[in-house]
Amino acid sequence: MRKWWPLVAVCLGAFILLVDVTIVNVALPQMAEALDAPFSSLQWVVDAYALSLAALLLAAGSIADLFGHRKLYVSGLALFALASLACGLAPNAGVLVAARAVQGAGGAAMFATSAALLGATYQGRDRGTAFGIWGAVNGAAAATGPILGGLLTEHIGWQAIFLVNLPIAAVAILLTLRVVRADRTARPQARTGRVDIPGAVTFTLAAAAVTYGLIRSAETGWTSPTVIISFAVAAASLIAFVLVETRLGRRGGQPMLDLALLRRPSFAGLMGGALLLQGGAFGCLVLVSLWLQSVLGLGPVEGGLALTPMAVVSFLVAAIAGRHIQRLAPRLPIGIGLLLIAAGMYLLYDAMSADATASSLAIGLAVGGAGVGLATPVLVSAATGSVPPQRMGMAAGAVNTFRQLGMTLAIAVLGAVFTHTAQKRLSGLVPDAHEAASALAGGQAQRLVAAAPHGSQAEARELIHRVFADGMQDVFLCAAAAAAVGGLLVLALVRPTPTHPAPGTPGAAGPAGSAEPAEEPATVGQ
Repeated sequence: MRKWWPLVAVCLGAFILLVDVTIVNVALPQMAEALDAPFSSLQWVVDAYALSLAALLLAAGSIADLFGHRKLYVSGLALFALASLACGLAPNAGVLVAARAVQGAGGAAMFATSAALLGATYQGRDRGTAFGIWGAVNGAAAATGPILGGLLTEHIGWQAIFLVNLPIAAVAILLTLRVVRADRTARPQARTGRVDIPGAVTFTLAAAAVTYGLIRSAETGWTSPTVIISFAVAAASLIAFVLVETRLGRRGGQPMLDLALLRRPSFAGLMGGALLLQGGAFGCLVLVSLWLQSVLGLGPVEGGLALTPMAVVSFLVAAIAGRHIQRLAPRLPIGIGLLLIAAGMYLLYDAMSADATASSLAIGLAVGGAGVGLATPVLVSAATGSVPPQRMGMAAGAVNTFRQLGMTLAIAVLGAVFTHTAQKRLSGLVPDAHEAASALAGGQAQRLVAAAPHGSQAEARELIHRVFADGMQDVFLCAAAAAAVGGLLVLALVRPTPTHPAPGTPGAAGPAGSAEPAEEPATVGQ
């Protein structure tokens, strides 16, 4: 039993890292009410975490190579715990969003080191068992997140979804220091200049600026100076990132992302597929949660249960089919999985109406979950197999970066789509269509009904159901289109390539530093 304690330490960190993604969606309506937060703030509660995670994953891998995977994993756990405490005590939306960004930084350190710690600790059959259990814990965390979030939010309060991380993180830190061996680190003189700080800064600025512009566009319009400036900053930062990475690569350095890899059709197709998979499958869940609770009037527990078909089915499909689909050409499970996600989103579009109930979404969510379970387990191994051996770690990190970036951008884009549709439907029916649409997107449907003149509240409730359904239909249709494009892209560009086994790890460890397993668990929203 003693040999499995390192696995327990790593699994505890993975559990809180992934639970904290799906657990938040269920609590958003309560956060909006308690903090008097608009929809843009709710978007940032999710996006700040995903954006920070995406921007820092590759850099965290390089830091782990230099200073040690165990040291960075423990530091990530400590930072995640402190940020969780700040989230639970946040007096307003601004503090909560800032704390979520710090939480994402801690999550990046944990995410970039977990697989490497397991790969260094276990050998032979034990390694396969360890990664299998780790994958199962990841899937279970994603599946139980909505239910756990509902229970904590309904019976204790939304703060509990963050504070519950503290004792788990404390146990994980103590256990890691006691049972996980410290790994060899780079010599002090070799550490200088190895981490691509300019690349990380320009990438983060580009992603943050475009996300901010998309979110603000729903409030102020596409032609407002704030939105135009945001997109201009994003474009300038992206150009700077390309120049920095290209220059560093030509000088023989270690860029955060070797842009030459994107000239390989298979690698480019897989990155596009990862981006659109995460965005197509999970970008709509924030709005779905708001619809379930603010429009249908469900409690957090019922709302959490309504979201579980996607998580449960993705976990079951990955667990049952994961071992077999590794034998197929990667483009088939990934491409078909993306097309299944598109089909699931279209079923949600077809099921959504003013009279829809929570059960109306079950089939669409289940079909989408099947697509996630089919596509996700082979993403990392397909990416590492499409690049030279010395770039396998970078490729593995890039997949996870593009996945988180996809979710970040999708939440912003789909939020803008919903607000635009709601405002158009409300125009001429209420005094201020823009303000009403923003309130509706912010989970304040019941407040809008209560504010209606006496005797017309039934008509107001019917209007809100109809407007929200129209907005959600457009959201589901956009998500279906994104997933379909991703599936066709993967099927067209990705070709079978010989895999390159990395010595000492089940996946790869390269300049990006993140070792990854050959099979990655299907994790909802992560």
